[in-house]
Amino acid sequence: MIEFSILADNIDAYLKGFLNTVYASVLALIGSFLLGTLLAVFRITPVKPLQWIGTAYVEFIRNIPLLLVVFLFFLGLPSVGVVLDPFVCGTLGLTVYTGAFIAEAIRAGILSVPRGQMEAARSSGLSYAQAMLHVILPQAVKIVIPPLTNQFINLIKNSSILSVISGFDLMFYADRINSDTLNTFSTYIFAALFYLVLTLPLSYATGRLERRLARNY
Repeated sequence: MIEFSILADNIDAYLKGFLNTVYASVLALIGSFLLGTLLAVFRITPVKPLQWIGTAYVEFIRNIPLLLVVFLFFLGLPSVGVVLDPFVCGTLGLTVYTGAFIAEAIRAGILSVPRGQMEAARSSGLSYAQAMLHVILPQAVKIVIPPLTNQFINLIKNSSILSVISGFDLMFYADRINSDTLNTFSTYIFAALFYLVLTLPLSYATGRLERRLARNY
């Protein structure tokens, strides 16, 4: 039986965690998209050293747990004299981790753009970087909107990792509420509803955007 009194009595804590989750997710979403785009370009560039950097990054990060990435910032950096706020460590971990997956999605989009597009852009006088930025990437992003959406939704759900390092996200406050009320079912059901408030509108909005772009394309 769900006890709505838990939500009413702890609404301030839920909202504080919810806002922190939104803040971390937005920052990590922007950062991971920019990082992933850069890495995707690295992986298909004709410059071999950049290819090696992009490939090494993606293969390394994709094959280790998110928790380990976060611990590298939270526990690893203090060992070399760099101490960051737990919230910052968690957000950086999310950015670094998600960026590797976004890179693969965007790389697939770039490779699906006809090769003639790059050749035509270069023949018109654009440099490689200009052609990639103004011609190839806009088309690639349109193509990979569905997998990008999935990665962004996964990022929001993965933001719960902040609770492990006292990042004051939604799950952190849900854990505190649960320890006070000892009503695990109700506490985490309400936490799940707050996550749905974030993920469901994003799924709906990106679905509409995908259909609109498909018609325009």
